[in-house]
Amino acid sequence: MTDVQRIVLDFRSGELVARVLYRSSLDGPNSGTKARAREVTDLARTGLQDALVALDGGDVTMCGTSGFTTREDVLLAATSSSEAKLVKGA
Repeated sequence: MTDVQRIVLDFRSGELVARVLYRSSLDGPNSGTKARAREVTDLARTGLQDALVALDGGDVTMCGTSGFTTREDVLLAATSSSEAKLVKGA
């Protein structure tokens, strides 16, 4: 299994849309199959668990803000200390 590169959560009325970006080998399960759905679900679950651990650890960096009446804040919660050093040094 590969690591998640990005998870974007979109909360809509009555539903949650998760866009999961990851790299996988070409011999993985085909799209539309139950195996592919299980693989992506597992990747999203572990990625979200890692994010919650990072948020709980307090290693969160404010990366940017935007908006006036509707606000959007971008947070980075590093899941390892090496990732946190890369972001702080960027």
